[in-house]
Amino acid sequence: MAGTTGHGSTFPIIPKKRGAGETNGAGKRKKRKNSEDFEEFEDEEVDNSATGDAVVDHKDGDTTDYSDVKLEEKGVVYSCGENKYGQLGLGHQSCNVYTPTKISFNGPPIKKVAAGGDFSMMIDIRGNLYSFGCPEYGQLGHNTDGKFFVTSSKLSFKCELQPRKVNVFIDRDRDNRIIPLTDVELRDIACGHNHSVSCIRCKKRIFTWGFGGYGRLGHSEPKDEMVPRKLGYFDGPNRGAKQVYAGSTFSLAVSEHGALFLWGQQKPTGEAAMYPKLVQDLSGWRIRNLGCCNKSIVVAADESLVAWGPSPTYGELGFGDTKKSSSYAQEVKTLGNIYIHAVACGYGHTLMIARNDTEEEKNEIEKMDVYTP
Repeated sequence: MAGTTGHGSTFPIIPKKRGAGETNGAGKRKKRKNSEDFEEFEDEEVDNSATGDAVVDHKDGDTTDYSDVKLEEKGVVYSCGENKYGQLGLGHQSCNVYTPTKISFNGPPIKKVAAGGDFSMMIDIRGNLYSFGCPEYGQLGHNTDGKFFVTSSKLSFKCELQPRKVNVFIDRDRDNRIIPLTDVELRDIACGHNHSVSCIRCKKRIFTWGFGGYGRLGHSEPKDEMVPRKLGYFDGPNRGAKQVYAGSTFSLAVSEHGALFLWGQQKPTGEAAMYPKLVQDLSGWRIRNLGCCNKSIVVAADESLVAWGPSPTYGELGFGDTKKSSSYAQEVKTLGNIYIHAVACGYGHTLMIARNDTEEEKNEIEKMDVYTP
C-alpha cells in the first residue's frame, strides 16, 4: 500500500510495508512485471506531489484539502474525507466520508494516485490516466471547465463523480495549431492545487494541464489548458524527465540526468518562471527523492537533505529554531549523519524515511527527539 498527501493537507498518511496504512505520508510503488497483463508492485521510494489529501500508490502527497485516497497493494483504491465535488470517486457528492470506501472503478489495477485541491487523478498499470472531482480550469483534462448556470446569477460545475479516462493528449506547433498525440503511456503524476503534471514512460515527455496562472504549466503563457498538453522543453534527445512533482502554484521535474527543473511561482512575492528553469543551487547534485509543501521544497540529494521555502513556514524545512525560512537551497544540518531514503510533505509539515541498516545508523536515530502527539 502507498499513501499520498499533499500541499493542502494538514495530516499525512504513512504506508506500512505489507499494506496497512496510517495517516501520515506519501508513498510510491515500483512495478515488477509478472505477466503480459499484470504487474506486481514492489516497495520503492516514497514520493510526494499534490495538493489536498488523497491516498494511493504514489509519491509526493497529492491530495485534496480535506479528502483522502488510499491505494491497496493490488491496485484497488479507497477514499475518505471531504467529497463536496465528488473528488473521492464514489459516484456521488456528499459532505464527508468518515471511513475508507472503495471507489467506483472497474478498470485495470491502479499503480499511482495524486490529488489536487478538489480533484483526484490516477494511473493504471497500462499507463492510462483517469480523473474525477471538480473540472474547474480544465484540471480534469476532459476539454471542459464544467461550468453551467443553475440560475441567471448562480454558477456551478458539472463534476465527475467517478473515474473518467482522459483520452486526449496534444501538442502545439509554432503556429499554435493543435497536434493530437497517440500511444501515450503515463508513468508518473503529480497535482498542484488546480493543475497537474505528468510524464510518459518511454519517451520521457511531460504533459501539463489545468490552471495556467503564474507559469505553473510551463508553456511560457498563463493560459489554462483543458487537456494534457506536451511541454516542449523536455522534448528531444537526452532532455527527458523521469519524475515529476508539484507544489500549489509551481511544478518540478527531475531530468533523466538527475537535474532539477522548476517552473511556476514558489515565492508569492517573487517572479514567476513561465517555463522550466534549472535549479542552479542543486546543479551537480544527484536528486534521489523530493517532497513539496505548499511553498517549500525538501530534497534528498546525494548523502544529504536540502530544503528551501519562503516565509511563512511551519517548521517543515527542518532547520531548527534559529532559521525559519530560506530563499535558496540549504543543507539540513539538524539530521546529523542520518541518511534519508524518501521525503513526503503536507501543507506545512515533512515526513522522512531514514536508513537504519547499521548499528551506527540506529544509534544516530535513537539520539533524535521523539515526537509524542
